[in-house]
Amino acid sequence: MKVSDCYRPFPRQQIFHDSPAKYRLFGGAAGPGKTKALLWEAISQALLSPGADTLLLRRTYPELESSLLAYFRRDVPREFYKRYNESKHLVTWNNGATTRFGYCRNENDVYQYQGAEFLFIGLDELTHFTLKQWQFLTSRNRCPLQGSHPCMAGASNPGNIGHAWVKSLWVDHQPPSGFERADLYDARDYDFIRARLDDNPIYAHDAEYRRTLETLPEHLRRAFLDGDWNVFAGQYFDIFDYGRHTARPEESRLEAWWPRWISIDWGFQHPSAVYWHCAVPVAAVYRPREFRFGGTAAATETLDPWATKTPPSKEGGYSSRISTYREFVQSGLSPRMLAQGIAERSGRENINEIFLSPDAFAHRTAEASIAEQLGDVLNANGLPRPSPADDDRIGGWQFMYQLLESDAWIIAENCTKLIECIPTLVRDNSNIEDIRKMDGDDPADSARYGLVSGGRIAGVGTAFAPSRAGQPPPLHPPGSGAHFVSGMPLGEQIARQVSATDPTSQAIHFQRLEAEARKQFRPKKFPRRRW
Repeated sequence: MKVSDCYRPFPRQQIFHDSPAKYRLFGGAAGPGKTKALLWEAISQALLSPGADTLLLRRTYPELESSLLAYFRRDVPREFYKRYNESKHLVTWNNGATTRFGYCRNENDVYQYQGAEFLFIGLDELTHFTLKQWQFLTSRNRCPLQGSHPCMAGASNPGNIGHAWVKSLWVDHQPPSGFERADLYDARDYDFIRARLDDNPIYAHDAEYRRTLETLPEHLRRAFLDGDWNVFAGQYFDIFDYGRHTARPEESRLEAWWPRWISIDWGFQHPSAVYWHCAVPVAAVYRPREFRFGGTAAATETLDPWATKTPPSKEGGYSSRISTYREFVQSGLSPRMLAQGIAERSGRENINEIFLSPDAFAHRTAEASIAEQLGDVLNANGLPRPSPADDDRIGGWQFMYQLLESDAWIIAENCTKLIECIPTLVRDNSNIEDIRKMDGDDPADSARYGLVSGGRIAGVGTAFAPSRAGQPPPLHPPGSGAHFVSGMPLGEQIARQVSATDPTSQAIHFQRLEAEARKQFRPKKFPRRRW
């Protein structure tokens, strides 16, 4: 059996296969058969080169499983290959060549291929990868077989985190930002094969699928239907990286005493977007330690800042970072229904504050404002009434960028709408410091409220920089006296009230606050009874 018996490429797919360029991009609209072309390119390369190795990649395993692996299991006959190792996702062909299916969720996952040699490397949805990942993989694109021609290819729609560098290399034919040896860039190495929906005869006349694409928000419609690479020109958060700035929910252990707050961008026709945030200490090293108050031993988890060499400025000068760990995005909910949904999802968590979009505090009718309606239900469920969020758009976007740049903001992977939204935000042509308003930006607005307004809770607000040189504010303002609460490790409370930066002063302040804590927790004497 031959490849032609199983795979007959469309004319546009054939142009992709025939291109002699070292680096090819089959990109544009959704539906022209990009993933299938990439799979059969790897298979063809392997079958034509006995003993060679090829590699196919997606950014995450679920994406790999639902695309390349699904196509392989469905379309490739069993007689084509000798064996398939399910655990390693490795196909060994009858001629001894191999094709490995892999994924690179985190930035450094590409280093698992260090030392390997691949005749062909294909990256499905190339814009999900970073420039650094791509550049490292080019160093693995080599083959010792005589007469071989190592090459790489990508298949992708416009958009996502790698949009800017992919567009620069293949569409604009110029080295992108971060391409250190720009003098070595040769546009002849990069061949862009533009693909549209009409290039796939199966979908070209599928009116229902076309109508589905036409109903998407404008920026997605232009990207997925028209294959327009200019739709995301001026991408604002070009630094955002899935894997670096995201984490699996189970990887984030959020202690009950860490400060938490909620941000809400109200909407009815447009979705309401709600996010839960938590301040996570960065340099905390907890060790069991025994304190004696009033002659009784109280074992507790305390922070010993002198026992760790981790500098408090690890995260861009912040001793805490913000974890956005829960998402609730839905349209068509009344204020009271939304508030009830927030209360149910919050459970028994101790929420310090709730920040709401300022327009929700306006009285549009004689009825209570949206903020008041929300507040009544939230308050009845033991949650605080909402406060107006800081709506400084330009300052807020800049602050979000700074947090991403310094790795001081982590988003849980279950916040899917927010993760999808961030890479699509582009600069406003009329004000390049701002982000252009568009359908679907509600998650970003809500997150901005949470980061800017809640930053003071986490100690990462830019407003604190002048007074403490980028350090977080103390738990209580200077001059207010030491204060300690129950239910939170004493060491953490003390550390948050130490504002000194040099080790000697830190030690002095730590000892003083420790002594004051002993006084506060010393058992009170009962008053003498008078008979």
